[in-house]
Amino acid sequence: MQEYEYEYAEFIYYTPGYLDKEEQIWPVRAGRTAAKPNYKVGPKRIECYSLHFVHEGMVRLEFDGKWVDLQKNDVFCLFPGRTYYYHMLPSDSPLQMSWLALDGNRVKPLLELAGLLPDSPFGKQMLSARVKESSESVIHALAGVERWKPSISLELHGLIYGLLAGLVPDTVSLQPTELAGWIHECLDYMELHATEGISVQQVAEFAGVHRSYFSNMFTSQVGMPPLKYMQKIRMEKAKRLLTETDATITEIALSLGYPNLYSFTRAFKIYYKVPPITMRGTQC
Repeated sequence: MQEYEYEYAEFIYYTPGYLDKEEQIWPVRAGRTAAKPNYKVGPKRIECYSLHFVHEGMVRLEFDGKWVDLQKNDVFCLFPGRTYYYHMLPSDSPLQMSWLALDGNRVKPLLELAGLLPDSPFGKQMLSARVKESSESVIHALAGVERWKPSISLELHGLIYGLLAGLVPDTVSLQPTELAGWIHECLDYMELHATEGISVQQVAEFAGVHRSYFSNMFTSQVGMPPLKYMQKIRMEKAKRLLTETDATITEIALSLGYPNLYSFTRAFKIYYKVPPITMRGTQC
């Protein structure tokens, strides 16, 4: 850390590449700070989203004519275009924080899932062990970047999504009408390729996010796990082929990506509670 007027701090900067822009989320800068007794920042405005993690001590955040006192394991976020001021409060431990600034169109809706809003830009006791480990992983990875590479971008995206996933409470639930744009794209991708035997990992890679984050987000927004959703697509297509065409059951099985007639018949019977031959017979 280098010494400055109000703090000892480490500043890390990142220049996004084309993959970052396509993903619509990327890191801008990060760092760590150990405050001096006269520590204060602002009033200031920034052009991105800056997450601050309080590791020790206390800090007062002032925004929109309001203020809140934050302590160890609290988190606050500076939103673009808004004026903020924060300073250290007396405490048994000197103020220590780390921070990560993000930009891109996807950042705001993901912060909203975590409950961080422009009018309420803080969360009490959000810095869990998982979030702390994730934030440190992102900062460590950024510190090691010497030159932009696609592999670096993908690694950072995974780490950032893991961090944001840790901030989102398990109780968050959205209605299908509120689906994020990238979830819609995944639904289209799955509709198109489900009969080709694609995996959840492949869909997550298509979305450009970590598999666990994709599964959690997909389930919360769509209302069922991605694997179950792909099974639903295949079974509905199977029903249509059985009732609307003269294709043989073996032909249908292989067309839907099943390796053989037995695996298709078993899956169909589990899903519809009747074998495919019965479904075809009842529709005649």
